[in-house]
Amino acid sequence: MRGSRAVVTPARSCCWRDEPACRRRVAGLSRVSQGDVPASRLQLPPGPWATVLEALCERFPAIDRTAWLDRFARGRVLDADGRPLAVTAPYRTGAEIRYFREVADEPRIPVTEAVLHVDAHLVVADKPHFLPVAPTGAYVRETLLGRLVRRLGNQDLVPLHRIDRLTAGLVLFSANRDSRARYQALFRERRIDKAYLALAPPLPALAFPQVHRSRLERGEPFFRMREVVGEANSETWLDVVERGERAWCYRLRPVSGRKHQLRVHMAALGAPILNDPLYPELHAAVADDHARPLQLLAHSLAFDDPLDGRRREFSSGLQLADQSFTR
Repeated sequence: MRGSRAVVTPARSCCWRDEPACRRRVAGLSRVSQGDVPASRLQLPPGPWATVLEALCERFPAIDRTAWLDRFARGRVLDADGRPLAVTAPYRTGAEIRYFREVADEPRIPVTEAVLHVDAHLVVADKPHFLPVAPTGAYVRETLLGRLVRRLGNQDLVPLHRIDRLTAGLVLFSANRDSRARYQALFRERRIDKAYLALAPPLPALAFPQVHRSRLERGEPFFRMREVVGEANSETWLDVVERGERAWCYRLRPVSGRKHQLRVHMAALGAPILNDPLYPELHAAVADDHARPLQLLAHSLAFDDPLDGRRREFSSGLQLADQSFTR
């Protein structure tokens, strides 16, 4: 690849520069949209390309030149102000462009989200297992964001955080760009209380509650994480809600927000979350099994509202496997 790297958000995991912080990817969601699909944003790095078209063709080799020409012709490549770029638009280092991802024959995900709260500034949704929060991979419209934009008619919706596609539970959205930064600060400054529930094998030899700290880094393949020796950059508080013979229900409170943190920490303790296809070992890729979802639920969110100081508390209406499973 020639030239320096750039930031692409939120369209693809294989971006010119890795964006490990969830909030960076979330911040990249543009309010520019066509229909119900938000645009992805790209800041152009130093490079040898004469036109934006040349750069995009090299950056995305899986998309042929004809497809990019078609997108330019249909106004699906824009400048920072949302104006369509000409196919001859010159390449300018540092400029921002926006483009729309397209997926042919996007599969329908047979699950239904729930909207728990809507006001002028916030939307709180209950995300079912298997539904991505934002566009990724083979999914553009079939995401929680895409569905909520269509359902609520609000093109300004932006997720304030993310949970894994396989994880179910609460996701908080900003509904108003004017107040967005104040809510984003809650996550950046760790002023929001998050609790998860997980079903996993018993750990009778450990005393609870306890705190698990470790250093997490990108593993192999690239989409997995691993614990390594070094200064801890992740921390999780753990307790037991219910003890069963076959599995326990754990309450997990992440202090930090590393990718797959809860899943890696539970596996490291010897109790991988039930039905986890990635940890402790990578399972062969198979189609989603809706009868065996990952037993991890983003159960509650609580914070002091930055606009008026009142306490806000939300709880998921979803459940993990039948509790008889734990007995």
